[in-house]
Formats: sequence, structure tokens, C-alpha cells
Amino acid sequence: MQARYKILLMHPMDPRGGKLGGIETHVRLILSRHPEDFSILFVGVDEIGDCKLGEISRVEVGGRIVDFLPVTNIDAERINLPGKSLLQSTTFRFATGALRYLPRLRRLTRGATISADLQRFEFAIIPKLLGLRTVQMVHGEGNKDQVMDSLIKKLWVINSINEWVALRLADEILCVNANIIKRFHSVLPFAVPKAEVMTVSVDNRHFVPTPFDTKDGVFRVVFAGRLDAFKDPPLMFRVFKGLHERLAGKFEFHYLGTTDPHRYAEFAAIESFTVRHGFQNADGVKAIVSSCHAGVLTSFFEGMPCYLLETLSMGRPFAAIRLPQYDPLVVCGVSGALVERTDPDVQCCSELVDAFAAIWNDICAGRLNPDKIHNLVEPYSIESQMARLFAHHRRLQDEGRASQGLAPSSVAAAR
Repeated sequence: MQARYKILLMHPMDPRGGKLGGIETHVRLILSRHPEDFSILFVGVDEIGDCKLGEISRVEVGGRIVDFLPVTNIDAERINLPGKSLLQSTTFRFATGALRYLPRLRRLTRGATISADLQRFEFAIIPKLLGLRTVQMVHGEGNKDQVMDSLIKKLWVINSINEWVALRLADEILCVNANIIKRFHSVLPFAVPKAEVMTVSVDNRHFVPTPFDTKDGVFRVVFAGRLDAFKDPPLMFRVFKGLHERLAGKFEFHYLGTTDPHRYAEFAAIESFTVRHGFQNADGVKAIVSSCHAGVLTSFFEGMPCYLLETLSMGRPFAAIRLPQYDPLVVCGVSGALVERTDPDVQCCSELVDAFAAIWNDICAGRLNPDKIHNLVEPYSIESQMARLFAHHRRLQDEGRASQGLAPSSVAAAR
């Protein structure tokens, strides 16, 4: 790696593979859009089975070359499934693999000015063992009382310990929404001085607005990602059933993802008008979303969904269960509607059906403008956000050089 700045990026995915999720989208953007003065050593998973563990290979991600060091094998069929036990989990297998190859990582990072970029708390000890400074991203804000599929709910005490350790060890903390920092004030006050809000980013030059196509009179709503329990698929599917009835059958649900929706009994009622697209790369997402009219979110909690940003960037409105971080993005009369969650959820289900019906009427009447919807995501663009991320890494590495009596980079000196 010959670039001035170097990042050790660790995440349990294969940069060539099909792991789904907002975190994975964020990681792929780092790999494909890092500045020219950076190089990336990506420690990850071999999903395909064609790599030698512990050995570097050069891989292309979005036209950029990165060094890829796989530390465990997890096949494509398993990579998107939640682990049923700690030993089976992708996170555990990745962490133990990284520790197994720690001597190899130490040789690769010895004598280099390099910083680490982490998306998960569980791996925080590894950069510290390598003597690296760390930027820790915090993506989630769920708590143990909320609905979720992952082992985190069952192992909440361990997750809380991992969070405490990771935030103690981090040099910089980036949180995808303000609610996370608000929680730090009450339970982890030591993290507040190191923390700031920086959401995931959207490539708004790739996901561009397109006109609505309403010629066949069919309203198409799209969802992309895993159908985890915290997304509340049962509510989503009941909304679609009601919407299909409201529109006299002129409705389709388009799903981009690998979760089997049959795990939820409510899916049976909407299966006949559901189109399942499976895993899609960025070009596939772009093509399918452009053929649809709106997006949906019924989650109990979220960080900041990449799917939300990408769909809005293409000029498509949303109807969603309100979370505070959606407020600047889903604006009534401009980009959709937000509905408050009710318990029981019969009322909010009915309100979401009404909201979607109103959105479809506004689209058909020409009252929603894809360009105006697209403009709402400008503050979340790669250009706006990623520059901040890499500025943190430049500063950490320049401070490291200064502590060794080395000159800072010309870029940092110019600033």
C-alpha cells in the first residue's frame, strides 16, 4: 500500500459477495469511493471459497482496488442468516478468525501509520492489540426490550459490555443519528466528547431521480433489505393487503432481498401480488426502484437506512412509521407521509393504507416531483459525508506521525 494514508477496515462480509444491509452498503461505499490518498486493507470473509485465508488478494470494488485479507469462510447461503447460537454466528466466526491471524495483521501494520475503521463493537480489541487508533461507527439504537432476530437480544449483557469497551477504546465515535448520542448522555457519558452525528451516505450521483411511470395504473411499492423482526414485516404485509383491496387489485409489492417472507404468516395474503427480486447490486437496485413508485418502512427502530436514502435519491416518496431521524427526509406533501405507531397497530395500519393511497393519487395527479424529493438527500451524499469520515482518519494518522517526530502530510498542512 503506497498511499499516504492507510485504513484497516474490518467487517464480516466479502467485498465481492452478497451480504445485505445498510452497514454493508456503507462499507462498500468506503471501499469503492475512498480518496486517492488513501489505501484500504479490508479484513473480511471469503464467501465464494476461492481465497486462501490469511493471505492478501487484490480485489476490485466499484472500480477501485483494495487489499483483501479473508480470515474465515462463510458461504453465500449462510451469510445473510442470523446465527442460532453464539458459535454459529457470523460475528463470532469472524472475530475468532481475526484473532487467529493477528500475527499476520501485526506484520502487515507494523511500522505503518494506519488507523482502523470499525462498524461493530465486537472487534474493538483487535486494533488496540495492533496499537492502532480507531474510528468507531455506531449504527444501531435498539434496546433489549424491542423486537429483533439477532443474538444481541439474547446476549444483551455481552453486547452492552462490548459497547462499553469499544467506546472506551475508540478515538472517534460517529453515530448515525442523534438519538444515539442522547442515550450516551444518560448511560455512557464518557463517550459524548468523542461522538458526533454522521449518518450513512448515499451515492446521489448514481441514484438519480427518474419520472414516474403510471401508464398501466398499477401502484408499485418497493422494500430492500432483510425482513428482520425489528422491521415489523407483519405490519408491512397487512398494509399491503389493505392497499391491494383499496386499489381494486392495481397494486404490487416488490421485494429486494434474500429473506424468505414465508417465515411470516401474513405473507400468504400478499404472495400473489409480490415480486421477489433476490439480491441486487447497486445497478439492480437502481433499475427496480426506478420502475416502482414509493418505499415503505415499518421498523420499530433504525439507525439510518441506506434503502431510505437511495429510494428518496431516485425521487420516490415514502409512507413510514415515524422515527425522529426520518423527519428531515419524509416531508408531508413533498416526499411522503409519516404515521405514529399505535398499540395495537390496527390504527396505524389503517393510516398507512390511507397514506399510500394519498401518495398514489398525488403521483397520478403530478403533485409529487422526483427532483424535489431527490434534493432532500443532498446533505447525506457521499461528497458531504465521506469527506468527514476520511478527515477523521487523516487527523488521527497525522497526530500519530507528529508523536513519532514525523512531518504531517502536505494535505493536512495545507488545511
